[in-house]
Amino acid sequence: MAKATQYIVRTLSMGAVALTLGATVSLAQAAEVTGAGSSAIYPVLSKWAETYKANTGNSVNYQSIGSGGGIAQIKAKTVAFGATDMPLEPAELDKNNLAQFPGVIIGIVPVMNVPGIAPGSMVFNGQVLADIYLGKITQWNDPALKALNPRLPLPDMRINVVHRSDGSGTTFNFTNYLSKVSPEWKSKVGEGTAVSWPTGVGGKGNAGVAAYVQKIKGAIGYVEYAYALQNKIAYGLMKNKAGNVVRPDDTTFQAAAANADWSKTRDFFLVMTDQPGKDSWPITATTWLLVRKDAPAAQNKEVIDFARWFLNNGQQIAKSLDYVPFPATTVKQIEGYWKAELKI
Repeated sequence: MAKATQYIVRTLSMGAVALTLGATVSLAQAAEVTGAGSSAIYPVLSKWAETYKANTGNSVNYQSIGSGGGIAQIKAKTVAFGATDMPLEPAELDKNNLAQFPGVIIGIVPVMNVPGIAPGSMVFNGQVLADIYLGKITQWNDPALKALNPRLPLPDMRINVVHRSDGSGTTFNFTNYLSKVSPEWKSKVGEGTAVSWPTGVGGKGNAGVAAYVQKIKGAIGYVEYAYALQNKIAYGLMKNKAGNVVRPDDTTFQAAAANADWSKTRDFFLVMTDQPGKDSWPITATTWLLVRKDAPAAQNKEVIDFARWFLNNGQQIAKSLDYVPFPATTVKQIEGYWKAELKI
């Protein structure tokens, strides 16, 4: 089983790790934080939790059930934190007594299973992706794809569309981007964590989409970048808003994130797709953590202790998995938000 698949299918039980800490950490004093939601953040969150456990003895049990599930569970008060790749608007946060802050920057990439096409060799743009997901472009050797890829041996093969079947922040950012670049997509389908897909089959979580794309010849899907790399799936390049062809990596994700001014937002509500800039990756996004303002203070402190740890100490882990951590200036803004909204 591939390493990424192992990340994706396992839960974050830390019992084994606790054996190495028993000499220095009192289990009676250790915290146990529960969370659920975004599958896009799962690879890095699981590594953060392992290292956090090794350093503090505190456990984080996180279920990768999709952003929609994370939002539902924090509203239902069944977890200490939810994680979502779709920010909630301030009015919805107020209505549900929630606070929201960003955790890490992610990149969403098109992935495909086309014979003879290597990772990072096929170019897409927003209009072509929209037309594929609208069911208007159905063959890999369609003239629109050939125009973007004149030197690639594109086969006469049917395109099999794969999308998410669950409530998904990855879907929200993907469809938000398509709505910005395609008026037809915006009017016919729109954006959301779940939409009425014109065509294709659905996979659960980033892992489910990755698995379908690996299995189905001629498939195309969209996943968080770490899932493409760690499952060794061919991913595409994108022509961005500036008209440049860019490769998905921490440099282009950071270039898009550089345009984000969190200081001018309320509750860090900001969608990062289709940012300007010659190097910006067009489907860059953020994962947010949601906590309840009316939760017991001790519970929220355990969540914030974990968040403070990974925001200040988890940068190298994030970078090693091709995520982009927040700079110190943003971390200070987040810490100020905790004091103002959660009194922590």
